[in-house]
Amino acid sequence: MSFRIAPSILSADFARLGEEVRAVQAAGADLIHFDVMDNHYVPNLTVGPLVCEAIRPHVTIPIDVHLMVEPVDALIPMFAKAGANIITFHPEASRHVDRTLSLIREHGCKAGLVFNPATPLEYMDYVMGKLDIVLMMSVNPGFGGQSFIEAVLPKISAVKKKIDAHVSAGGQPIWLEVDGGVKVDNIRRVAEAGADTFVAGSAVFGARDADGGYKTVFEKFRRALA
Repeated sequence: MSFRIAPSILSADFARLGEEVRAVQAAGADLIHFDVMDNHYVPNLTVGPLVCEAIRPHVTIPIDVHLMVEPVDALIPMFAKAGANIITFHPEASRHVDRTLSLIREHGCKAGLVFNPATPLEYMDYVMGKLDIVLMMSVNPGFGGQSFIEAVLPKISAVKKKIDAHVSAGGQPIWLEVDGGVKVDNIRRVAEAGADTFVAGSAVFGARDADGGYKTVFEKFRRALA
């Protein structure tokens, strides 16, 4: 299995954001994870399409936009135009999940659902054919730097079983991404539960001043996954 590591810019130095995303790409990032919070669906407020558009010329790897907003549909064309490659959203923040997934795909992006630790997985069951990615939150969304919720591991495994059954029946591949508290010392267990894509914020950007910087932390992640 190939694994993907997606640094979350939520933990980056926003005064040097272009430099930061170039640095993590050079160090081995596979995606740039872009957290959008609206002070409505979640209590924090972060960034919008203009920031996505600003960093797009600085990287060639995909930009993975996670919409923690309600409602979601109006922002999808804006982020697609701004250079997003992947757009994920929380099903409880959309009145019509199937329609929102179709809207993302119609704008040329990969589409996905995001599940909070307590969100039921049944939302997946009738839209599997429109999913390119499932993002499992291993913290409650809204803030960076939180600790991994261990009780989410069986839920990751349950998502993996649904994906495997779908693919075995002839369905398209679906990535399984995990976001929240992913560190060098737990990424292996998260992978063993079934994840193939890992969002890491403070674990990556917190290493900017350490010996070896970003390159070293990516090497540690890859060794833990080997």
